[in-house]
This record gives sequence, C-alpha cells and structure tokens, in this order.
Amino acid sequence: MSYTAVEKGELNSLDYRIYFKNASGVAISPFHDIPLKVAGKENVFNMVVEVPRWTNAKMEISTAETLNPIKQDVKKGKLRFVHNCFPHHGYIWNYGALPQTWEDPTHTDEHTSMKGDNDPLDVCEIGFKVHKRGAVVQVKVLGVMALIDEGETDWKVIVCDVTDPMAEKLNDINDVETHMPGFLAATTEWFRIYKIPAGKPANEFAFDGKAKNKDFALKVIQQTNEQWQALVGKAVDNGGLSCENTTVLGSPYQISADESKQILEAAPAVTAGPPLEQIVDQWHYVKL
Repeated sequence: MSYTAVEKGELNSLDYRIYFKNASGVAISPFHDIPLKVAGKENVFNMVVEVPRWTNAKMEISTAETLNPIKQDVKKGKLRFVHNCFPHHGYIWNYGALPQTWEDPTHTDEHTSMKGDNDPLDVCEIGFKVHKRGAVVQVKVLGVMALIDEGETDWKVIVCDVTDPMAEKLNDINDVETHMPGFLAATTEWFRIYKIPAGKPANEFAFDGKAKNKDFALKVIQQTNEQWQALVGKAVDNGGLSCENTTVLGSPYQISADESKQILEAAPAVTAGPPLEQIVDQWHYVKL
C-alpha cells in the first residue's frame, strides 16, 4: 500500500505539520493506521521517516495530536534542532519510527531495568538514499541498541531499506560491521554526545553501547507491538496520547473517513516560512 504525505501550516514554524493519506485518499494516523509489517514479506516492516539524513530539525510523530501528524519538537517555545557534533552533520541516518509500536511507560524492561519512553520505536535506516520527510519505507531489521535517555529505555532499531544495493549483504548486525566498518561505532558516538552542546551530560547505554542482533530486535518489536495493541484496543486512561484511527478494527478509538477528512481539512494550508538561522549549521567540537 502506498501513502501520501500532506504538508500543512507554515514551513519552519510551530504550526508546520505533515499528515498522511492512504492509497484510498483517507486521512490516517502514521502511528496507528500504517501496518507494522509488510503483507506477504517475512520480516519486512514499514518505517515512517521523520528526519532525513544530514538534516537537523528534530521532527517526530506527535503522539498527542489527533491523527498524529509529524511536527517539529519544541523546547522552551522554540523549534528544536540537533547540534552538529563534529564530524557529524545532523542525523547520520534516515531517522524515524515503526508504526503500531509503543514503548509503554509503565512497563519496566527486563534487560535495562528502565521503563519505556511513551513513544513508537525509533528507527535508524542506514542505506545510501536520503529519504524524504514523511516517506514510508519498507525495511529489514538488522539489530537494536538500547539508549538510556533521562532514566527511560529508548530503543534504536537498526534497519536497511530493502531496495538498497547493500540489502542482500546486510542480514544481521554483524554484517554491518563487516560491510560498513565503523558505522555502528559512529552511531553509538552520535547518540552519546548529541545533547552535550545543549548543556546536558553524555547519554548512557545498556549493553555497554553494543548493538544486539536481529533476533533480539525482533523480540523488542513484537513486545512493543503488543503494548500498542493494548493501548488502542480498549478505552482506558492513555496518558494523553491520541489513539484516533481509521482502520484498527475493534478499536474504541476508530473514527470514520469523513471525520478524519474534516481534521485534515481544518489544518491550515502549507505556506513558505522563514529561512533557517545560520546557527543551525554551526559545528560543535565535543570532548568527553
């Protein structure tokens, strides 16, 4: 199934959003309505791209807004950009999320002894393409890292676009080191230091910062999919998350296509916005 990203609001502003439509033109939630798995393909998953490689704007699925559009994270009333920590520029992968997954903040993980971060699973796609913001990409899972972010478990699933020229060679996490030596170390370094220019301490990891293999990652995905099913499957206190969807059968949060259309049409049309400040491209030299 194909999906269309629909931009709304003023670019580079607090109002900017990306909504989604499915192949039938129905407005949907990328959190709840895009299937986790690709039908007919074993261990192939859909990834929603939030941040294209080499860019800095910290875009993310808005779990609290109806239809869960992608928006830019905000800190102290200002749009959030990740710093360029030399030698990296912006994100070093296509960064996004696995739909129909959720890290339950009430669940303590048996491996990290930390609770979930209340978001869909984060994904780092390591192929050569720079995917567009809002793209839905079919990926194969290679492994997973466990970032400990402010006392919460924040899994980072390592994946590769199934159409990438390297895809046939990349089947598990050890293959990444074989064919892309240094890339996993760079990934660990990026996550460890990226908040330091903002005055925060270095991030910590479970498993000494090492990535776990594909089988481990698939178990994490299965567990967080089950947690998502519990979230949308019954009407309970969901902690302020928006669970409205148009396709999840039996969900008490399911809305009609007409209702989702009205939500999309109520959002302001996309317009040009102010240019990004030059400081966004500033280098930061980080020493641990």
